[in-house]
Amino acid sequence: MRKQLQVTKSDGTTEEYIHTKVVGTINNALSGAGEPDMAMAEDLAEVVTYYLYRRQESRQTSSSEIFSMIKAVLVSTGFEDAALALGEHAIERRLKRARTEVLAVDVRDFSDVERLYRTPRPPERVPWDKSRIIDELTDESGLSRQTARVVAAMVEERIFSMGMTLVPQSLVKQLVLGEAAAILRAQQELQTA
Repeated sequence: MRKQLQVTKSDGTTEEYIHTKVVGTINNALSGAGEPDMAMAEDLAEVVTYYLYRRQESRQTSSSEIFSMIKAVLVSTGFEDAALALGEHAIERRLKRARTEVLAVDVRDFSDVERLYRTPRPPERVPWDKSRIIDELTDESGLSRQTARVVAAMVEERIFSMGMTLVPQSLVKQLVLGEAAAILRAQQELQTA
């Protein structure tokens, strides 16, 4: 049995390589170019996975290497528009992350709303960083890192789809609780099925 490939993420943490994430990334790129094709996404992901396992003696790679490899496979197989869509999506994601801040204020208490614009010392703003959600879920709630990553990605997607750039910390907490509960419920149903 071959040893599992480890992926170093941009935040410096490592996780196991997940083939289905590559399938999803390729399918999203194809869809972004107006050419959704799950069968093609699966075939191209097989190429990426095969290459990674064949070339890696140390069984270690980075998420940026995987991203570059996916783009190269798309371009070399005639899906230049999908590679372009994937690159644009990554840039858009980085911009959203750079522009989004979390406000350390609990807006459930409406007296805090006044603090947002009337006081000389506005509430602290912390740059968006989904790895904080991952760390809190693994440290405080005991979730596996992989499950915590899924929850954090879902919360990030919800925040970005709202178009908010200043996000109250209480909203982030509520979204984390909701998404974590949904994931844990789905895992439990899968185990009992």
